Formats: sequence, C-alpha cells, structure tokens
Amino acid sequence: MNKDFNKNYLHPADLQILPIERAETIPSHWYTKPDFHPFDLNNVISPGWQCVGHISRLKERGYTIPLTICGNPVFLLRDDNDVVKAFFNVCMHRGGPLIDKEESIKFIKCLYHGWTYRLDGSLRGVPHFKHAELFDKSDFGLKEIEVEILDGLIWLRLQKSSNAPEFEFLTEGISEKIKNLKLESFSFGGIHEYDVACNWKVYVDNYLEGYHIPHVHPELCDLLSFKDYKTVCKEWYSLQYSPFKEKESLYSSEGGEALYYFVYPNSMLNILPGRLQINRVEPVNHRSCKVIFEYYYKDVSDAVSTGKMKDDMEFSNSVQQEDMDICEKVQRGLESKVYHKGRYSPEMETSVHHFHNCIRTDYRKAGTKK
Repeated sequence: MNKDFNKNYLHPADLQILPIERAETIPSHWYTKPDFHPFDLNNVISPGWQCVGHISRLKERGYTIPLTICGNPVFLLRDDNDVVKAFFNVCMHRGGPLIDKEESIKFIKCLYHGWTYRLDGSLRGVPHFKHAELFDKSDFGLKEIEVEILDGLIWLRLQKSSNAPEFEFLTEGISEKIKNLKLESFSFGGIHEYDVACNWKVYVDNYLEGYHIPHVHPELCDLLSFKDYKTVCKEWYSLQYSPFKEKESLYSSEGGEALYYFVYPNSMLNILPGRLQINRVEPVNHRSCKVIFEYYYKDVSDAVSTGKMKDDMEFSNSVQQEDMDICEKVQRGLESKVYHKGRYSPEMETSVHHFHNCIRTDYRKAGTKK
C-alpha cells in the first residue's frame, strides 16, 4: 500500500461505518481520482466473486468462451469430465492468446507460436523445443481460476484473498430463495454490452435504489408496484424486490415478482417470471465501465415464437439507456467543484449504504496492508 495514497485519499472519517440515519455517502474523489482504478481492481474486484454466465452457454464438452475480467483475458471451458473450468487466456510461453472466439475444441492451441494444452490445462506440445535445457512441461501449465456453480450460474474470482469472503458465505441464503425457479434449467437467449461513461461505483449505486425509478424510468414505474418495493441487506449482498401492478404486462402472465440481487462487488441478477438477466459491471478506467447483460429464459423457443424475448430485450435496453444517461450526468456532477459528500435516505437507499460499507471495509483492509 502506497503511504501517500493512504494519506491523501483514505481519510479515517470517510472509512467510518455509521448507521444510515447518521451516515454520509462516500466522498466524490473515490469516484473521480485516476488512482482509484487500479486500487479498486486489486483490492475490490479481483479478490471478489463475479458471476460470469450460466452453464447453458457451455453447450458441450470442449466448448470455450473467451472473456475479459478486470482487464485480464480469461476463458471458460467445459472439460472432458463435463466440469466447468476457467483459465487465464494466456500462453505460458510468451503470453500469446489461446482462445479468440466461442467454439468447441479438442485441445487448446496458442494462436502465436502453436504451443498446445490439454483441456485440463496441462502443457501437451511445444514445437521446436527439443534442444531446450532444464525445461519441464509440468512447470508451464495454464493458470487455472477458481470457479463455483450456484443454481446453474458460473462464478469465478481471479485472486484469493484472506480479506474477501468465501463463496458459501458470500451467497448464503440466495439458493434457498430462488431454488424453486430452477434457474439451472434456463437457456441462453443473448448478450448485450454497454459502454458507460461513469465510474463503476456510480453504476452500482444507481442499480441499488428504487428512489430514482419514478423520476428516471416512467415505464418501469408503471410496471412495478412501487409502494410495495422492498429491500433486504445481507452481509455481502442485497435484494430489492417488488410485485407487479395488477394489470396485464410483459411479465405478469406467469405471476411472481421482480427480484433484483446485487452480489458484492459487481454482479447483478435480475429475475423476472420466466427470465433471468445477469449483469456484470467491468471497470474500464476511473470514469468509465462496461456493463455486460446476459439473457436466459425458462423456455427459449416459446420466448422467441411469442415475441417475449424481443420485447424483453427492447424493454431492458430502454431502461438501460435511461440508466446510462443519468449515471453519466451523475459522474459529471461528482467531478464538479461543488460536490463532496451527501446523505442517504433511510427509507430508500439502504442498499446503497450497504454497498458503500462493503467498499469502506475493503478500503480499510487495503489501507492497513503492509
């Protein structure tokens, strides 16, 4: 930990955790200073568990999907034993790329110099190396990444840290709440990516409260029963939920309610009747992020034939455009000369307060590292 960073940016008063009724929001410079981008990646995002997809995308043994996580190239793989794994998408020879598109493969081949690896990540072939001395193939296997599966959802973390919660503790109680939905049986419908000109924490803040819905999302407000909107905060995740209004809509035919899970640090599960949407917020720099939307359906064929998938994606996109617009304006407000810190609504912003306290906890732990 750089002592100057700690001294200049991590003030004890900002790290203090107080009841929401007396607490101030995190300071603006945590959103606006360039030094916070690598700090967040190393101390918040990389040690955290992130939801990166659903098992239905890995269609068969040998199927691979390349991803970018925290700026790192990685890929998902269903191996010969039908086990979902993840590796860094980096050849151990000279850092070349391995997987550049979704495809089924029999083995992994470097696209730079042709080194090959088995599906378990072990090194198989090394062209033109017969004269290399003191070279042991077992020392050059691919670097594997921790993976967990929860109700069909694929989670990974890039680096293990004693400061970060284990997966079972992080997600405790989620499976019990959603198990009747049988999300593991859902199928992939599509993926959209959005580039947003705001710090990743601005985007998360916005997701975590319904306070803005009547003012920013008129169509969404007309869909949900806003007076019945509730929030529950656990140790490392929060849940916002609401029944639908008693009128016909895109989502009302199957009954149920809207569930919005945020799992710290950057994963969102939006569960509506017959539909699962996974969002992951990927920091790009201190004032921009990429948000990945993945869509899954209980019955993809029906969702396509009835037009529900098209309508669902179009509705989601319109809400996202509204969120992007307000988040980018908030980023400019945070960068202004007049704003430093604000206050929370105890009735409407408990999830934002919860997220900020998780951030404060990670920052405080990072600030005490030797």
